[in-house]
Amino acid sequence: MQQQWSAVDNNLISSLIPQDEVLRQVLENNLRAGLPEHDVAANQGQLLALLVRMVQARRVLEIGTLGAYSSIWMARALPEDGKLITLEADPLHARVARENITLAGLNERIVLREGPALETLAELGDDAPFDLIFIDADKPNNPHYLEWALRYSRPGTLIIGDNVVRDGEVINGQSDDARVQGVRRFIEMMGDDPRLTATALQTVGVKGWDGFTLAIVNG
Repeated sequence: MQQQWSAVDNNLISSLIPQDEVLRQVLENNLRAGLPEHDVAANQGQLLALLVRMVQARRVLEIGTLGAYSSIWMARALPEDGKLITLEADPLHARVARENITLAGLNERIVLREGPALETLAELGDDAPFDLIFIDADKPNNPHYLEWALRYSRPGTLIIGDNVVRDGEVINGQSDDARVQGVRRFIEMMGDDPRLTATALQTVGVKGWDGFTLAIVNG
């Protein structure tokens, strides 16, 4: 099935997503630096960019930068005076991300904060509220990230959580994988919080079998 999922994804990408030399180079830089191949697919990057435009975001918070591939997709969709703050704990990832942000010409629009997100999040009070928050970091801490996202949101803020299906393991309450238990608690918290209207979707494609959550902060 993976071969078929990838073939369909690649067909959709080639039909709908214009080739982009900068984004191609970003992925090559990430691969050459030995970063894990966890970047979103191009059609997922385009989805993030569309969501930025749909909510007319001016301030975006991204928790988990990796090599800044998704950061670049979202930052390009911001207005000229928009700002994206992205948080990255790993020094190598942060170094590569900064190089990629410079390559994309987005140094004035993207601010990268290096260090454990649970520490750097505490420093963002003056930048809040955010219009869109993308959570794509270490999954065991997703419940904590959701708490911070709610603290830094406003009515209408869109909160996106990536990689929440985990090859179907999200339904395994007995899993000893801390990542699975993190996303299970994350989803449970969203469903129980009256401040949020949320949904989740499974996805298949070049990234395998996974999915994402979407939640909007109620008025």
